[in-house]
Amino acid sequence: MIQLAPQMRILVAVEPADFRRGIDGLAKLAREELAQDPFSGRLFVFRNRRGTAVKILVYDGQGFWLCQKRLSQGRFPFWPSGKTVRGLEAHELQVLLSGGDFEAAQGAPPWRRLGPG
Repeated sequence: MIQLAPQMRILVAVEPADFRRGIDGLAKLAREELAQDPFSGRLFVFRNRRGTAVKILVYDGQGFWLCQKRLSQGRFPFWPSGKTVRGLEAHELQVLLSGGDFEAAQGAPPWRRLGPG
C-alpha cells in the first residue's frame, strides 16, 4: 500500500506523458527524460495530455506500484510549469490530486523544534 508521508520525495513531470505506457515505459521516462533513478523510492507523478488523468509510479523495494486517477469530469486546473521535473511536498501532492492549487497550500515546515529548547 502507498501512503503519503512528509518524508517522501515526490517528483512531478511537467510535460504530459503518453498514458499508453505502463510501468516499464514510465520507468524509462523517469530515467531518460527526467534523469532520475526509478528504483530510488521517489514517487513519480505524470499527467496525460488532456489533463484529465494522473499516474503515479513508485518502487517500494520489492516491485513497482502504478496508480491512476482519472477525473469523471473536468481537468486538473493546476499543474507545475517550468523545468522538466518539479519536486513537491506530500501535502502539496494531496492538494494537486484533489484539483486544488498546490502552490497556495500552506503546510507545516518539514522540521521544527518542539517544546522549549
